[in-house]
Amino acid sequence: MAYPPEPWSLRGRMFVSVWVLPAAAVPALPGELAGAVHVVRCAGRAVVGTAWVDYRPGGDMTYRELLAATLVRAGARPRVTISHIWVDSVDSRDGGRELWGIPKELAELAIGEGAAEAAAIASASLHGGTGLPVRLPVAFRVVQALAAKVRTTPVRATARYGTARVGWRVAPDGPLGFLAGRRPLLSVVADDFRMRFGTAQPAVDRGVAR
Repeated sequence: MAYPPEPWSLRGRMFVSVWVLPAAAVPALPGELAGAVHVVRCAGRAVVGTAWVDYRPGGDMTYRELLAATLVRAGARPRVTISHIWVDSVDSRDGGRELWGIPKELAELAIGEGAAEAAAIASASLHGGTGLPVRLPVAFRVVQALAAKVRTTPVRATARYGTARVGWRVAPDGPLGFLAGRRPLLSVVADDFRMRFGTAQPAVDRGVAR
């Protein structure tokens, strides 16, 4: 096992975009999740988040990432589930799949000042605005299918958040084609984020996650 045990301590910078789409356009949930969580819907619309992430030195691993996740609920409790995700690290791919059921794939990713690209998937222009002078905490839970069961993983982070402009160009015939031709509702940048992903004693839930 080349990847570290959970929890992973990660640092870096990310640009997050929030999209509001017709619910019919959102990727279907895996069968293992279909009875445990439900896509959050409002007036026939659903929420998808996408992110370009540059994990930098100072954390357990350094790599780059592009992901798309859907807002879901377990009962009344909000969760997110990752439907698409690419990394440029074999260790990150293997760890994400084996520890948490995150469906990571390998891709050539370039994330630099002002631009990001994942070949044949998407590219973007990245422009971060003025961030807040203080670090703010964020906590949420990721729910995935792992070994035919439901796996819920806590995530905690702090960062200096700011407004951002992210100009997306999504390949219409690529895996994120459901976003092609659309614009995000809003985008934010998380500067110098510090993230704790996972728990010291993981457990596979039997049914709806707590």
